This record gives sequence, structure tokens and C-alpha cells, in this order.
Amino acid sequence: MTDKVDQNGEKLNEDQQQQLLFVMLIQQHEQIAMMGLGKSENPQTGKTERDLKSAKYAIDTIVMLEKYTKGNLPKEISSYVTETLNKLRLAFAEEKKKDKSSGDAE
Repeated sequence: MTDKVDQNGEKLNEDQQQQLLFVMLIQQHEQIAMMGLGKSENPQTGKTERDLKSAKYAIDTIVMLEKYTKGNLPKEISSYVTETLNKLRLAFAEEKKKDKSSGDAE
């Protein structure tokens, strides 16, 4: 693995590199979920599109990652995953509530 450098120009050790990759994976799924929730635009189309199935899939993927890494992550990263899930679950619930109040089904 090539040496990665953090935002301050410091070289990261292998464990730090793995942690950075894990956080980036969580961030990717968070972005997919936010696009599916209609909270951010799709970079390919430039449009805000709502797809609750893809949002749920992304959230479920983070839940799975949280489950399988429980006890193996530094406290800061574990807290980040929990906070991300809380935010996404709340946003998902709000979007589902909109569907119920408008009578739409997705």
C-alpha cells in the first residue's frame, strides 16, 4: 500500500490508512442515502431525485458495517458511524412520513 498523507501533510501509518478508508466508505453510503432521500443532487444528472429504496439500501449497508465492526473501531469513528446513522434514520423517517401524509407509496 502506498503511503497516504493526511490533511496536514503527515504520513499515516497502515492502521490510520485503514481507518480513513473506512470513514470514506461510510461517507460514500451517506451520500448515496442523502441522494435517495432527495436531500442532495445526483452528480451524474445534476438533479435532486428521490429514491427511498436506494436510501434504505445505503442505510442498511451502514447498519451492517456498524454491526460487523462493533468493538473494533476507535471511539471517534464508532461515534461518527452512530451519529451518521441517527441522522440518516431521522431523515428517512421524515421522508416516509411525507409519503403517508400525501398518500404516495414508494
